[in-house]
Order: sequence, then structure tokens, then C-alpha cells
Amino acid sequence: MKKIVNTLFGRLTVIGLTILLQFAWIFVMFWRFSYQYTYVSIVFRMLAIILVFVIVNRWINPAHKLSWTFLILLSPVLGVLLYAFFGRSGLTRHVAKGMDQVHQETGALLEENDDVNGRLQRADISAYHQSRYINDWAGYPLYQNTATNYYPCGEMLFPDLMEALKSAEKFIFLEYFIIDNGYMFGTVEKILEQKAKEGVEVRLIYDDVGCIGTLPSGFSAELEKKGIQCAVFNPFLPVLSVIMNNRDHRKILVVDGNIGFTGGINLADEYINKIERFGYWKDTAIRIEGEAVWSLTTMFLEMWNCIKKSEEDYRRYMPDLFMQFPAEGGFVQPYGDTPLDHENVGENIYLNIINRAKEYVYIFTPYLIIDNEMIVALCNAAKSGIDVRIVTPGIPDKKMVWLLSQSYYRPLIEAGVRIFQYTPGFIHAKCFVCDDEVATVGTVNLDFRSLYLHFECGIWMYGARAVMQVKEDCIDTFQKSKEISLAFCMNRPLPVRILQSLMRLLAPLL
Repeated sequence: MKKIVNTLFGRLTVIGLTILLQFAWIFVMFWRFSYQYTYVSIVFRMLAIILVFVIVNRWINPAHKLSWTFLILLSPVLGVLLYAFFGRSGLTRHVAKGMDQVHQETGALLEENDDVNGRLQRADISAYHQSRYINDWAGYPLYQNTATNYYPCGEMLFPDLMEALKSAEKFIFLEYFIIDNGYMFGTVEKILEQKAKEGVEVRLIYDDVGCIGTLPSGFSAELEKKGIQCAVFNPFLPVLSVIMNNRDHRKILVVDGNIGFTGGINLADEYINKIERFGYWKDTAIRIEGEAVWSLTTMFLEMWNCIKKSEEDYRRYMPDLFMQFPAEGGFVQPYGDTPLDHENVGENIYLNIINRAKEYVYIFTPYLIIDNEMIVALCNAAKSGIDVRIVTPGIPDKKMVWLLSQSYYRPLIEAGVRIFQYTPGFIHAKCFVCDDEVATVGTVNLDFRSLYLHFECGIWMYGARAVMQVKEDCIDTFQKSKEISLAFCMNRPLPVRILQSLMRLLAPLL
């Protein structure tokens, strides 16, 4: 009963209903005017036609164009209003300008190492070109002198995460999409509070939309009282806004500039299977130690200073240049993705991995809601004899999204892509591995939101220790999963197929 009451009167429900009522009132008002007055109806129809021309001529993904065109022409009043509030893929011009300025400041501190670039070029020209893309278009350089360790589940990550936090002497930076008050974050919070008392600088960023159902509205103020500096990305107010589309979906933890973590794991109990949600929750993460952590540090500072609008000396967070970093032999390149530059870094890194494959590409993703470019790349790879395998959840966290993901199975399977559903439960991991050489582990889902609307991050690797760790986890996961047959796709009930077709048409807007 307590859970029902909290759900009914919680922050998410109250704000959601407030926004829904605002939109409903605006829609009904304009609809009634258009119904009663012919000239208002004509104006909306003209606006709809003009808007469609504007959308069609924008340099955006064709799937977005099709979805918005369909919706706007189907119902001009509803379509125009929805586009006015939710059609923008980026932040407001003022916010975007501020973020761009901070990005230029931090980008100046991310210097290339020509010797490292040259070593990768001599080792593998194809991988070198992938690395150049990340450097030139995302702004994050290539590193060596960095150790990597991959975690196939949250339970294996958690002890190392705690030890890293306890080892902090200078600063701790955390940036997470979801935080939930429970055992996992409670344990983390106690360490952060203690470290703050010891004089360690502790900063935490969380996404307000991601935490709207898990944290109270005054949570950041409570953390500040404990000495934990806090910044909230895109505070969710009960007012219709065009910037609600964007989320800080990153998961970053940096300790003293020497140790960094990222991946799909948020600070909530289901991620370490302390509680059960949707069966066994499989997620993955990666730890890096060494020079490459600097890119994660600057990524965090960029977001922090965009939110706080502060100016500071970034260099004081640089690791000691004379410190002996671990030498692993591989190449490591953290990267960030932002909706501000209209460069789909996360998707292009995935496409580059698929297109360079010679033997296999193995993929973990919780959602499979992809555009035509990704479908073509996956299908062409499989048709060329590449072993392409994708693992999706066996138990969904969102049933409608699960149905939408399954609607993409048929063309992939027909082309030779092998698709598995993770039988024990829900897989939240976002990993690619290719040919025992290249892998990426990060926060980028194979869906339109992650690929086009969210702030994301990941670690691209060539020849690093973690590459084979990812592959080993893939092989183990295939054995625990059920392979989906073409017959499964062909024999879906007609109402399900109709629903899937409609959802696929609107997928870019969801």
C-alpha cells in the first residue's frame, strides 16, 4: 500500500500530470478554435505544410523526417504543437552556446600524442582511421600507458568501485543518469561523506529526469550539507519545455585523475542484483587506470562547469606527469557524445566497428531500435559472411519497447544476423567487440534517444586486455541465451505485428 501511495503522489506522477494537463489545455484550446473558426483551421494546415517542408529540408536522420511528417499531416493541430515542444533534438541556443564555450576550453587540454598515433597506424591502419575519427570529430585523443579491466556484471564491479573510492586522496568525480537510495548508493554515500570530511574534493552530477522517480526534490541540498558538491543536469520542472528531450545518460566515476570507470551501471540496487527486477540484471562496466583517465576527467569537468557556469583551472586536476602509469600494450580512447554538434559519434563508432569486421562482431544492447543506416550495416556484414550476433533482453524492463525491438528482428535474421534473448533476465549492457582486436564499452544504447538526443560516453580499445574479456563474456552470454528463429518473427499474432509497425513508424519520436 505504501508503494502505491508513493507512486500516486510521487514527484514523477505529480510533475507528469501537471505537464500533461498543460499540454491538454493548450491542445484543446487550439483544436476548438480550429473547429469553430475556419481561418484558424486554415492557418494550422498552412503551418503544417510549411513545417513539413522545413523538416524535410533539415539535415537530420530520414527516420525523424518520416515520423514527424506523418504525425503533422495526420493531425495538424496536434502535430504542430508536439513538434513545437518536443521536436527539437538539441538544447536551447543559449545553453548550447555556453556548453560549446566550455567544450573549447576543456578541448584545448586534450593534446594528441603523435608517437602513440604513429604506433597504432603501423599496427593496424583500419583501427588507426577509426581512432582518427574519434579524435577529429569528438575531440578525444588516443592513449597508451593505460590498464583496462572489464566487469561482466555489477556484483563484480562493486567491490573494486568501493576500494577505488576509499583510496581517494585528492578528488572524486561522479556523473550518473540514475541514483536510487538503497544499499548500493547508501554505501557509496557513506564513503563520499567520510572522504569529504578528510578534505577530499567530492563532486556529483545526476540527471534529474533519470532520478525523478528515485530521488526527492531536495536531494542535492542534503548532499551539500554532507560536504558533497552536487550539480543537477536539466532540472525537471512542471512546465512544458523544449529542453526536456535531452538527458545526461553518462556514467562516469573518476578518482584522483588516475582511476576511471564507465559503462552501463548506475548507482541503484538492481544493477548489483541486490534486489530483483526483471529477473537477473546483467550489466557491464570497464575500469581504466593511467593516462586515458584524463579524458573522463575533462568530460566530467565540462558538464560540471556547463551546469554551474563556473570558471576554474582544469589543470589542477591533471594527474602527476611523473607518475608511473601501468603499461598494457594496447590503445585506449575514451570518447563523449553530445546532441549539440549533430555529429552522431556513438553511432558512427558502432558503424565503423561493424564495417571494419573481418570475422565477427558481437553486440550487447538492451534496446534494438535502429535507423536504416545501422540495419544496412548489420545486414551487409552478415551477408558478407561476418559472424554478427546481437544479445537483447529475455525479460524486458519496458514491454512496449521490447515489442518495438523485436519488430527489427526479421530483416536482420533474414540477412544472417544471429539474435539472442538473454534468458535469465534483463541485459542492460552496451558493448561491441570485433575480431579479437577492437571493442567499446559505454553508455550508448542502440536506440534513437541514445544515438541522437543524449549526452553519452564510452571507451574505444584496440589490443587492450579488456577486448578479450568482452569477447569471453559474449561467448558465455550466448550459452545462457535463446537464439531467435525466423519462425518466431513470422508467427507473431496479427494485432502484435500491426502494433509493431505503428510503433516503428513513430520510433524516432519515442
